[in-house]
Amino acid sequence: MLARLISIFAIFTLITVSVGFVVPASAQSKSDDTYNEDEIMEKAKGFFGHTTAGLAKGIEKVFSDLGKPNGIILGEEAGGAFFVGLRYGKGELSQKKSGKRKVYWQGPSVGFDFGGNASKVFTLVYHLKNPGDLYRRFLGIDGSLYVIAGLSMNYQQADNIILVPIRTGVGLRAGANIGYLHYSQEHSWLPF
Repeated sequence: MLARLISIFAIFTLITVSVGFVVPASAQSKSDDTYNEDEIMEKAKGFFGHTTAGLAKGIEKVFSDLGKPNGIILGEEAGGAFFVGLRYGKGELSQKKSGKRKVYWQGPSVGFDFGGNASKVFTLVYHLKNPGDLYRRFLGIDGSLYVIAGLSMNYQQADNIILVPIRTGVGLRAGANIGYLHYSQEHSWLPF
């Protein structure tokens, strides 16, 4: 099951790279307001309660692609799909220089995607200069495989800001979809 999940992740990583979602690590600022890989692994371990080989490899891949993030969103979400899906979540954005603030997200998706899941979400944030710039729609391609428990990761982008949500949770869900998540300061049931 883990091999299949890693294969799905690799396919979607290739797709996101081919459509131009990834900014090279060398293009990232070198300021002290970023988080290094050890800090991220410690935060992920504290948030998820443990680390797995799949999670560690996923974080390594993101650092190889994008370098150091300058923000982290820790949260939880629930979603479901039957060809058309919906996802709702809430969490807290943390940046070294800007502090913490609440964030909510919701959005639709479409694809070959079936089932439902509830997840803890650990999102790496890149190139966010002003925390208010987060409040918009981020396009992304996602692949998930949850059979009781699962792990998924994708890249989302709006302008130069890139988000990398890493999800682990429970449910029964499998498939691939394209959609967007709308991040906002206020909770909304309207997914659009």
